[in-house]
Amino acid sequence: MNAPHTAPADRPPHRLDPAGGCPHADNARLLAQGAVTPVLFPGDIEGMAVLGHDALRDFVSHPDVAKSPGHFTALAEGRIPEGWPLLTFATVPGMTTADGADHRRLRSLVSKAFTPRRIEELRPRIEAVTAALLDRLEAAARAGDGVADLRRHYALPLPLGVICELLGVAEEHQDRLHRLSSQVVATDTGPEQAVAANRELVGLLAALAAEKAAAPGDDLISALIAVRDQGGDRLDQGELIGTLVLLIIAGHETTLNLVTNAVRALCGHPEQLAHVREGRADWADVVEETLRWDSPVSYFPFRYPVRDLVVDGTTIPRGTPVLAGYSAAGRDPQAYGPDADRFDVTRGQAVKHLSLGHGAHYCLGAPLARLEATLALEALFTRFPHLSLAVPESELARHAGFVGNSVRALPVRLG
Repeated sequence: MNAPHTAPADRPPHRLDPAGGCPHADNARLLAQGAVTPVLFPGDIEGMAVLGHDALRDFVSHPDVAKSPGHFTALAEGRIPEGWPLLTFATVPGMTTADGADHRRLRSLVSKAFTPRRIEELRPRIEAVTAALLDRLEAAARAGDGVADLRRHYALPLPLGVICELLGVAEEHQDRLHRLSSQVVATDTGPEQAVAANRELVGLLAALAAEKAAAPGDDLISALIAVRDQGGDRLDQGELIGTLVLLIIAGHETTLNLVTNAVRALCGHPEQLAHVREGRADWADVVEETLRWDSPVSYFPFRYPVRDLVVDGTTIPRGTPVLAGYSAAGRDPQAYGPDADRFDVTRGQAVKHLSLGHGAHYCLGAPLARLEATLALEALFTRFPHLSLAVPESELARHAGFVGNSVRALPVRLG
């Protein structure tokens, strides 16, 4: 982590656009200057981003890098206002803001629901949901003069429905949960809207938890409540709600973007779809290459060095909020060669990426996301082999914010 590069004082900070946008041009420009860059968050809060593949891999697993907000200097000094759009990422109680024994304790409480074996048992259910959603997509296209929003009618309801079923959340709450979670992860929300969305989401999840406490079921919320009610230090109320926030958001937003981005990539690269149909690659290869080439998460907040840390020759001061630049790392020429920005499903799954994390905080739901995306893509292109985008890629409106990486809608023709 000590190769020489320009120090941050000699480089102007990259001002992150709260409205988001396609990250790849900025990523390429910043990567050409080094693996680490200073950034400005909304409100002119100073931070850093680690963009290079090897630097990011080493940084997120470094023993002197923490997730707890107690290490966030600007927060401890009272310089972060209540309505800061990234505050939830920093402070929500749960796995993503815990270190060491606390992190292991919280992770162990939900890990049994996400083992590869348990996820594989969901395959028949996911296949059934996928088939029903394809019927809905076709009906939407008929009602829309041959055009339907694939993101709204297919990529969203699949992972949202599956995670809500695992948690035991009724379908009547799902649209509201998605709306609120989208506002929570967006970076272009105003202070009042950000505060209101967080309070409404926490209030809704607390109400759902209270219902499960009164009438437990065979679901993950009931299981977590049982752990909480055992007493001791297993899980307190704040950690329970924070864990539910994490499971709802991470359990569908990432897969939603993954499926959306994969369909965009295949429609824009028909020769790659031909590789799959002709047996030179499979649908799992499509998923892995999409994760690398167009990561569902662009910049993930936050990690904090607990001491001044030199990363690829750049000093990151203690207490600095640092973003994990997954979309940049996925196209790093130092890791993937001169054609790193080319979508190529024949690279094979041996080409590793960081888009689902690395080290102790590796994505717990990775097996579920991979299974959902693989089944969704295979079923979609089997049923609609001539599917195409209904508008040029350049006309697709981008996702709101610099955390998630996708488009707001994906109008398609089923062919």
